[in-house]
Amino acid sequence: MAKVLYVICDGLGDLPLKGKTPLSAARKPNIDALAKGGQCGLLHTIAYGVIPGSDTAHLALFGYDPCEYYRGRGTFEALGAGIALKHGDVAFRCNFATVDASHRIIDRRAGRLKDFKPLEAAVNEIKLQDCTLKFVSTVEHRGVLVLSAHSASPSFPSGKGPLSPRRESGQNGAPFSQQEKAGGPGLSSNVSNTDPHEAGVPIQRCVPLDKSPEAEKTALLVNEFSRRALSLLRRHPFNLKLERQKARPANALLLRGAASYVHVESIEKKYGLKAACIAGGALYKGVARYVGMAVPHVPGATGRADTDLDAKAKAALSMLKSRDLVIVHVKATDSFGHDGDFAGKTRMIERVDAMVGALRKGAPDAYILLTGDHSTPVALKVHSFEPVPVLVNGPLVRVDTVSRFDELSCAAGSLGHLTGLELFRVVVGLAGKGKLYGN
Repeated sequence: MAKVLYVICDGLGDLPLKGKTPLSAARKPNIDALAKGGQCGLLHTIAYGVIPGSDTAHLALFGYDPCEYYRGRGTFEALGAGIALKHGDVAFRCNFATVDASHRIIDRRAGRLKDFKPLEAAVNEIKLQDCTLKFVSTVEHRGVLVLSAHSASPSFPSGKGPLSPRRESGQNGAPFSQQEKAGGPGLSSNVSNTDPHEAGVPIQRCVPLDKSPEAEKTALLVNEFSRRALSLLRRHPFNLKLERQKARPANALLLRGAASYVHVESIEKKYGLKAACIAGGALYKGVARYVGMAVPHVPGATGRADTDLDAKAKAALSMLKSRDLVIVHVKATDSFGHDGDFAGKTRMIERVDAMVGALRKGAPDAYILLTGDHSTPVALKVHSFEPVPVLVNGPLVRVDTVSRFDELSCAAGSLGHLTGLELFRVVVGLAGKGKLYGN
């Protein structure tokens, strides 16, 4: 059976500035050679016109319909951070953020420092009534919070997909100034975010999204956690030092993507594929673990711009010896898009090009796919609905006329327009695991 290397550059797609995107401006001879000798197209990860989240996008790219399997981001972040989840636990993605005295958000990423680990132990000292918590600082401003009820008979919501209203942010609320009490039932993930996804507005108050006592209790606990985190972080020596240096302190935690663990069929059982994922970010490792992929620890794979792409390539080639499919994820292309850094995103693409060259040299007979999970245009600094270019190169492909890999060139490719689920069916077919539909 054939081997498949699947390279995903987060936030790869972009919009032109002065006639160029980072992809069209980058010097990328290896990637362009794959495009010239392969098939190209455009990827609408979820569907036409839908702005993908990174979590829902990767579910689709891994062959799992987000409208069926998505239950919130928190589970993936927790699994990626190495946290073992129990039945009834509720997990959240967290951001360290900078807020002013009235809890209005100045920076949702607190200056995007490389390491907020010094704050982790202090956050884990927070005590909540009838509940234990586990907090892990992961990459840069990112973290994970898991709440576990002492007495649990939780309800599990059944959201219907990426447009479900249970994923909307909560309402603007008063500052977290009063202690609230919680007790009794277990926990629920059916609560709103405290992260409004924008600066210049207050931290949101968490509210229950149904009338269950579990959701009400969870919302109370989240608000109490937010209040105590504000008090603790404001006085922490790490932040006091940042303030003396005129840097932005990480004096708040924003929560979003509440989720409880729900078992899914493994990728091997579902598709017959033995798969592995090489990634640095907790979310991407978590989605991979959620669907049963092997996720090896790769020293130097940081999930930041300083990630060791040589180490990732070597790890991918090593895993390919015993796997049908190896996914290589690169995060920093997205980070530069969010920061509005055209030159940084261009340089990162050029670094990815060198990694792709190493992958092709190390696995000359493998199929290589390269795409992104969504577009993060530097002009917008947020995810957008625009499709992402995709290429497929390998021993038996119908070579088309595309000679460069960028947003406009790939629109003329023979793959046409695909969704993430459709692209994964291509992966399954390339690996020789496709099944006849009919007789």
